[in-house]
Amino acid sequence: MRVVVVGALYGALGVGLGAIGAHALDANFVPQNKETFDTAVFYLILHAVAMVAIGGLKGHVIPALLGAASWAFGLGVLLFSGSLFTMVLGGPAEAAYVTPVGGILLLLGWLITAVAAARRI
Repeated sequence: MRVVVVGALYGALGVGLGAIGAHALDANFVPQNKETFDTAVFYLILHAVAMVAIGGLKGHVIPALLGAASWAFGLGVLLFSGSLFTMVLGGPAEAAYVTPVGGILLLLGWLITAVAAARRI
């Protein structure tokens, strides 16, 4: 059930960061950065929900595959959204190199989830 805890924490983080993005970002924040920030929040919350759902499926689908999917989601959203937040908030431009790695892990998490569910059908 650790995946549910991590997913719930990611959800809380996404809501908090979304509120900051909606209400507290500086007026000097350029629109492109706002869009990138919103994308990072969206993916964070989306995959938080997916991680909580995976926790609920553990008794019904192959647990080892769901464990792998939850790790892929957890690390993927950390790298994907984290690198976007880093870039938008003035971090090094090199953070952009991490974003696709996170995206690939998210994609892998969804594919592993699909395989786990298909093997149970």
